[in-house]
Amino acid sequence: MAKVKTVYVCTECGSEHAKWQGQCNDCGEWNTLKSFNTGPVSRPRAGTGSGYTGQHEPPKPLAEVDARSMPRIDTGSTELDRVLGGGLVPGSAVLIGGEPGAGKSTLLIQVLCRLAEDHRALYITGEESLAQLAMRASRLQLPQDKLHVMAQTSVETITTYWRDYDPKLVVVDSIQVMQSEHVDSAPGGVAQVRESAASLIRHAKQTDTVLILVGHVTKDGNLAGPRVLEHMIDCFVMLEGDPDSRYRTLRVNKNRFGAVNELGIFAMMDKGLLEVSNPSAIFLNRSEEDTTGSVVMVVWEGTRPLLVEAQALVDQGSAGHPRRVAVGFETNRLAMLLAVLHRHGGLQLSDQDVFVNAVGGIRVDETSSDLALLLAIISSFRNRPLPQDLVCFGEVGLSGEIRPVPNGVERLREAAKHGFKRCIVPKANVPKTPLPGMRITGVSKLNEALDVLDDGR
Repeated sequence: MAKVKTVYVCTECGSEHAKWQGQCNDCGEWNTLKSFNTGPVSRPRAGTGSGYTGQHEPPKPLAEVDARSMPRIDTGSTELDRVLGGGLVPGSAVLIGGEPGAGKSTLLIQVLCRLAEDHRALYITGEESLAQLAMRASRLQLPQDKLHVMAQTSVETITTYWRDYDPKLVVVDSIQVMQSEHVDSAPGGVAQVRESAASLIRHAKQTDTVLILVGHVTKDGNLAGPRVLEHMIDCFVMLEGDPDSRYRTLRVNKNRFGAVNELGIFAMMDKGLLEVSNPSAIFLNRSEEDTTGSVVMVVWEGTRPLLVEAQALVDQGSAGHPRRVAVGFETNRLAMLLAVLHRHGGLQLSDQDVFVNAVGGIRVDETSSDLALLLAIISSFRNRPLPQDLVCFGEVGLSGEIRPVPNGVERLREAAKHGFKRCIVPKANVPKTPLPGMRITGVSKLNEALDVLDDGR
């Protein structure tokens, strides 16, 4: 019987260590080593290793390589194509992750049933039965005549049928349950996942097949197991969403064929995941009455602007330990903005609990939300509501300056399209040509923005 070996794998970079230690030698992160039981790997013969070998061609100058873009496959979903950078690329490996119940299998079965009308498609499930797949497709009223399905966990068996059927699109749900006969360990182990994924990816690239892998996530929202999969695939997308909300966001974290900051919005309905054509509308479901601590900001996600409501609640702290809670924003940046507000705005909040939230469950990563956060905090602290037709954006520096942000004109046009009449923006983002029906106020310092609020302009 093969001897079981224990290795310690860093969950951040995927490097292996012979024994546990507090810090990873490769990435420098602390307390990220976790133990995995693995067995010996039976390596294939030379020329068929886990890496992508491609065609056996001699080296040639880079200028002689055909740099024309490969034709993409339109998925039929505008939001999904936006996240992928324009569609699926033949020979690419796409990893999609998400919490249980987020809708990964629902989204993929919808896409494959549509694509199977024009392309050979194969759906491989290792967790559900074929009857469950058929029931889901029938419930969603999807065409089922052209899509081929298979319940299998053996990588060698899958590649055998893959060669015979010659599909152009393959979905493997999920990679954590796949197993290779070359690895003597249980499915889900680091060696098993790595070798199974490498074998499938190598076969996909050799046959110019689009491979979509489904990955599990932990309770923290990260991809389960070591991060070795993220280094092997071409595109990594996460399907996120609050269990209490019907909306889902598809965000790309890695993409070799497009931008990495794109965001797709879907709504979970009885007919499956439907794309949202106007995402700003779902984040602007505001109360008709004026409320304190609420303001609308314009953030830039990928190639389009989004209007998101920022909320803040400032309350008297207790026991001398004020809380700083940020939902949808970065907590460290919130602490920095509060320090700037104290130093350059004259507001002392060291004895106050501060809670901020991005309405709709969206996560805001860019710095253009700084000004909106501060205005919402000031509104809650003073108990003075901001105008309903006010929108703002801008980055706040440590010296209290309001820095310009990219795509300022496009953000203003999106706000005007939704009926906003007043806007506070960095002075450098004020357009040379006034927008009809919108009063734009440019500020260069934080105290100037406070003066605009005090004057009611």
